[in-house]
Amino acid sequence: LSELEALMERMKRLQEDKEDEEASQEEMATRFEKEKKESLLVISGGICDFPVPFSFDDEIVSTDVSRYIEDPGFGYKDFARRGEDHLPTFRAQDYTWENHGFSLVNRLYSDIGHLLDEKFRMVYNLTYNTMATHEDVDTTTLRRALFNYVHCMYGIRYDDYDYGEVNQLLERSLKVYIKTVTCYPERTTKRMYDSYWRQFKHSEKVHVNLLLMEARMQAELLYALRAITRHLT
Repeated sequence: LSELEALMERMKRLQEDKEDEEASQEEMATRFEKEKKESLLVISGGICDFPVPFSFDDEIVSTDVSRYIEDPGFGYKDFARRGEDHLPTFRAQDYTWENHGFSLVNRLYSDIGHLLDEKFRMVYNLTYNTMATHEDVDTTTLRRALFNYVHCMYGIRYDDYDYGEVNQLLERSLKVYIKTVTCYPERTTKRMYDSYWRQFKHSEKVHVNLLLMEARMQAELLYALRAITRHLT
């Protein structure tokens, strides 16, 4: 099977399995913890704790971002150290964008919540119902896996989501690309962009980047707004 056909087959199989039997809450929690710990092993632009089909070393662009920021040392850090048994988890049900963050941000800055919510929804729901040359394809499962994997990297868990889908739909090289774009965008190279989903259209791959950026922004907002809520109460 080609990369595209294999992905579509996995999407179809996931849908059939979901109709037959749903995983228990305990199983879904275990799968999230496994995915969360694995995300810590994904290293952008260098050595990985698992093999990937390409090397970034000769493609890394030496970008001096210090001229654009006040603190050159400011950057992404994994939310937990490797080797820790109990990694911190942000349960989305305890503080959601829809039920908590949206109303608070609107209180702090009039109408900005509506603008942000419209942006999140537009990017998440954007689809031509195509996958490369295939038409009339429901890509909801794939879009949700991409969005939720970014939140998983930030320690955010959705109790109603089976993270086994992430592991089946997102291959390891794609996970490296996702972490690079989300956490270290200055390290992203064209070779990395070209290396995943080679049969897909550029518009579809650009949509992936938009999803990753919006998922990251929402994750950061959730942490910040939850901290503000705790301070206010």
